Amino acid sequence: MPGPVLPYGRQTIEDDDITAVAEALKADFLTTGPLVERFELAFAETVGARHAVACANGTAALHLAMLALEVQPGEAVIAPAITFLATANCARYVGAEVVFADVDPASGLMTPDSLSEALTRLEGRRLRAVLPVHLRGDAVDLPGLEGLARDAGAVLVEDAPHALGTAMRFGNVTEMVGDVRHSAMATFSFHPVKTIATGEGGMVTTNDDRLAERLRTMRSHGMVRPQGREPWWYEMPEPGFNYRLPDVLCALGLSQLAKLPRFAARRRLLAARYREVLAPLAPAVRPAAQPPWSDPVLHLMTVLIDFEAVGRTRLEVVEALRARGVGSQVHYIPVNRQPYYRERYGELVLPGAEAWYARCLSLPLYPGMEDADVGRVADALKAALGL
Repeated sequence: MPGPVLPYGRQTIEDDDITAVAEALKADFLTTGPLVERFELAFAETVGARHAVACANGTAALHLAMLALEVQPGEAVIAPAITFLATANCARYVGAEVVFADVDPASGLMTPDSLSEALTRLEGRRLRAVLPVHLRGDAVDLPGLEGLARDAGAVLVEDAPHALGTAMRFGNVTEMVGDVRHSAMATFSFHPVKTIATGEGGMVTTNDDRLAERLRTMRSHGMVRPQGREPWWYEMPEPGFNYRLPDVLCALGLSQLAKLPRFAARRRLLAARYREVLAPLAPAVRPAAQPPWSDPVLHLMTVLIDFEAVGRTRLEVVEALRARGVGSQVHYIPVNRQPYYRERYGELVLPGAEAWYARCLSLPLYPGMEDADVGRVADALKAALGL
C-alpha cells in the first residue's frame, strides 16, 4: 500500500506560526497596524531592496506594479507564454495589450533571444514593461533582458513568486531575486504552496522611492492625506484598490520569513536528491534545465518527460502516480492558448512554449517531505512510465 499522499506542494505551519497569529488576533489591530510595516521592513532587508510593499496576493502585486508605472490603455507589455494567468492579466487590467514571448524549451524561461523575437511583434505600440518570470525558482538572465528592455524604452518587472531565496551570480557579483538591481520592481506571492505562506498575500519590492509611494497609495483606494489638513482629511486624486494585507497575515509572514534559511536549505537538499535518484531514468526523464547563473530555491520540481518515447500519455502517468500516493501538476498551459487571448490576438505559434508544455510535470517538493519521500516519488514515476 502507498504511504500518505504527497501533494506537489504544501505549506509548513508550525506551533510558533500559530502562536504568532494568535498574538496578532489579541492585539489592537487586525489590519492596517504595525505588523504590516514590520513585515515589509523584514522582507526588504531579506532580499536586499530599499522598499517592500505588502498587498493582498501575488496577482494584486502585479496589478499594483502596472498601476505604479502608470501603464496606459493600448500600450504593450511583454510576458512569457509559460506562466500563470496573472502575469498577462495584470496588463489587461489597465487596458494594455499583451505580447507573448516564447521560452527556452528546456528551462521554461524567457530568454534574450525570445524577448528579441517578441519585440518584433509590437505592431507600433509603445512598450512599457517586460515581465520575465523566474519559473520554478530559477532566475532568468536579468542583465540580458534588462538591456533589451532599456533599448526598447521599457523596464523590467520581475514576476518572482517562485523564487524567494534564489541567488544569482552575474559576472563576479552575487545578487538575490528581489533586490531589483536590474528591474523597476519584483513581485512575490505567499500562497500556501510558495516558499513562505501567509494564506494569501503578496509583496512588491523596489528601489525607487516614487514607485514605492505610488504602490502604497494604490493599494489603499488611491487615498492620500495632504499635509496641513485636519487629521481625518483624505483625498482621492484617482481610484485605487483595497489590496491591503491584514496584520494577522503579516504576523504569519514574519514568523515564516524567519524560517526562510531553513526552508531554502531543505528545498535545495531535496532538489539535489531528486537529481540523483532521477538520473537513471534519463533520457526519458530529465529535470528542467538550470541556468549557470542561477542558484535556485526551487518552488517546483519540474521534470521533462518524453511521453511519446515511453508510450504513455501524461494523463496516464498522472493517474498512475496518484494511485501510488504521489501528487503532480502541470506548470503551465501556455497562456496564449487561453480562449480569451486566442480570441483577442489569434493563434500564435511559440515552439519553445509548446515543447515545454508537451513534456513538463511537477513532482512533490516542500520542506515537510522526508528524505525517503524523494525515492518513493522516483520509484512511482519509474513504475508509471513502465521503465
